Amino acid sequence: MSAADPRLSINQATIKYADLATALKATTDAGVQSIGLWREPVNEVGLDTAARMLADSGLRFSSHCRGGFFTLPEGPERVAALDENRRAIEETATLAAAGAPGSAAVLVLVAGGLPEGSRDLIGARERVRDALGALAPFARDHGVTLAVEPLHPMYASDRAVVSTLGQALDIASDFEPAVVGAVVDSFHIWWDPQVLEQIARAGREGRIASYQVCDWKTPLAEDVLLSRHYPGDGVIDFASLTRAVADAGYTGDVEVELFNAEIWADAPDAVIARTVASFAEAVSPHLG
Repeated sequence: MSAADPRLSINQATIKYADLATALKATTDAGVQSIGLWREPVNEVGLDTAARMLADSGLRFSSHCRGGFFTLPEGPERVAALDENRRAIEETATLAAAGAPGSAAVLVLVAGGLPEGSRDLIGARERVRDALGALAPFARDHGVTLAVEPLHPMYASDRAVVSTLGQALDIASDFEPAVVGAVVDSFHIWWDPQVLEQIARAGREGRIASYQVCDWKTPLAEDVLLSRHYPGDGVIDFASLTRAVADAGYTGDVEVELFNAEIWADAPDAVIARTVASFAEAVSPHLG
């Protein structure tokens, strides 16, 4: 079995059906030093309990997933969404404080898609910017970085109107880099002809809050959300992307985040072992 790269983090979505206790144990048993958590498993046990469990595990905390969904028009639903994001910010701060040294208080944000019946893509993106403006002071007070994650354009209608790293950086530019950054996720941005230029820009602006990796392989699953693969099993050039992220100055943990029904059906320890090996081959040599 390959030794785990010290910068590898297991995003909890990779072992979706594992509860928090199982996820923490499987990660530590594999010699992995970091984990990215999701709100649902944390809330199943309660934030205080989750923080104690994380502290006891000795793992670093690399990110919290997820906040966002900011494209709703003004009204009670938008107010409720912003309140829910404030709770997510509080969770992120608590978990980062509980994690081992080197933990990152990063809340990953998915922008949200077009509201039902709307075709106003530009207006939806502006509402994302407005929501960040409403949340930024609260995030700053809690020491949390709001990390805008651009999603592949095939998700623009239902999940994220922010489709490129350049768009994410444009939105983030209104705010301090420590408060609003961006996620570099290989699955979502590998296709972008400007991706290397935009990674370099993100580095210059100090806005790379997280680097997430998985692979793209066709044909896509019937549910395209579940089309992520182990690094090295598809067509993404991890060498160029990873070198660009390293050259941009990013030194944090690198999360493997897999949405794939077959992977989810496998045992968590087997999934993590495969993740460790694929990361070592496809990503580690290029981290610098």
